[in-house]
Amino acid sequence: MLSTSKSGHDLDPLDELLKPPADETEEDRLIRLAQEAEARRISLQIDESIKAERQQQKKKSVVRLLLLGQSESGKSTTLRHFQRLYTPSAFREERILWRSVIQLNIVRSVRTILDALTNVRLPLVDSGGEDSDDGSPHIPQELDLLKMRLTPLRHIEALLIAKLIPPSEDEATSLIGNSSVSLFQSHRSRSTERSSRNPEVFVRPGATWKGALAKSSHRDGRPMSLDDARMTTRDEAQEVLHSCSDDIISLWNDKFVREVLRRRKIRLEELPGFFLNDLDRVTALDFIPSDDDVLRARLKTVGVSEYRCEMEAAAGREQGTEWRIVDVGGSRSQPVLATWVPFFDDVDSIIFLAPISGFDQVLAEDRSVNRLEDSVLLWKAVCSNRLLANVDLVLFLNKCDILDAKLTSGIRLSRYVRSYGDRPNDLETASKYFRSKFSAIHREYSPLPRKFYGFCTSVTDTTTTAGILASVRDMVVRRHLKQSKLL
Repeated sequence: MLSTSKSGHDLDPLDELLKPPADETEEDRLIRLAQEAEARRISLQIDESIKAERQQQKKKSVVRLLLLGQSESGKSTTLRHFQRLYTPSAFREERILWRSVIQLNIVRSVRTILDALTNVRLPLVDSGGEDSDDGSPHIPQELDLLKMRLTPLRHIEALLIAKLIPPSEDEATSLIGNSSVSLFQSHRSRSTERSSRNPEVFVRPGATWKGALAKSSHRDGRPMSLDDARMTTRDEAQEVLHSCSDDIISLWNDKFVREVLRRRKIRLEELPGFFLNDLDRVTALDFIPSDDDVLRARLKTVGVSEYRCEMEAAAGREQGTEWRIVDVGGSRSQPVLATWVPFFDDVDSIIFLAPISGFDQVLAEDRSVNRLEDSVLLWKAVCSNRLLANVDLVLFLNKCDILDAKLTSGIRLSRYVRSYGDRPNDLETASKYFRSKFSAIHREYSPLPRKFYGFCTSVTDTTTTAGILASVRDMVVRRHLKQSKLL
């Protein structure tokens, strides 16, 4: 006869644990059964929630947008506009981190001025300079005294670079070394070194530099919020800039300095990261950057980074849409198209930024290349690329505000762009001319017919840019939904 009893190793210890107590009353039994039923209900609810979330993830619409253009064309500023408009909470919390960038922008502007004053050999008329034996003016004595009083900025520049660039990155040492050695030196011949003695600080795009800066900004190592910043605004760099603000203002407003900058064709006010006209405000001890300050700040990025966000301000079909905006930073030393091509796959739209104000400028990376000519060549390459035959291209003819200032000041566009001819030298005519030229390239070089989207922009202008980006967003979403057969 077979035994029906279980051997010791066949016993399930959980069965023993889950068995009701031997002395369980009827009331206890009812309570236990109700608790078990509630536990099963909660478990099923969690399972259904996880299942629904997974299905929602599968249905989530992902829009991919690529930002292209030469260095200093406005790509990073355009990305910041997207963040300000459609992820405003995160943008506001990060504003305090840009204070260090603005501090560095101010120091670098001062450095540019002092570099220009090094061994001046210009016959400046009515400039106040004292003539030397060979008839060339020396720097006025009061400017020499200003330079001595501004030497603390040397330490501040190295300090800020160290905060912005992680020590593990190769470029940190070389940049800090270059800046600490050569900043504010005044007695060496620099005529052949001007383009290289002020190397620009750059970071890898993405959140890495922000994370490092946030931790370094708080004494206990945790990220600094805007509330923290209002309680603790007196960092060392801000204190030094505040103490030097009067001298920096005197330097910037000096007639001799302005004449030297004019003769050397250095137009600081046209460069990104220019704050010398706002020194009283941005050097105040309680300074907190505004939205406009963040958009105007300059921090060069190299490399490629993808920013992912769900737009907080979206509505209707756009709710739940995940945007992936790829910012392609870089410089002329990198093979431009080779850097861009890997990101052409599965992109919905491209915003190409062409800074048309650069018609009279050359690339910082290659002084033999005109900036406008470089933008035209890059635009041709993008339009003709067969990988992008079905991708909408949105053209931003950027920095129209600077173009307007140049034309108004009397700089003739036709002197640099011969095909412009004898057209009126004003912004409206010039912008229409450039738009027609870029449109013709788009039409001629596109592998397949497609609509041309072109805008004249000043991406540091929050009002007009907000409207343009809203139009671009709507266009991109409509196309994406149509391609996804959701519209």
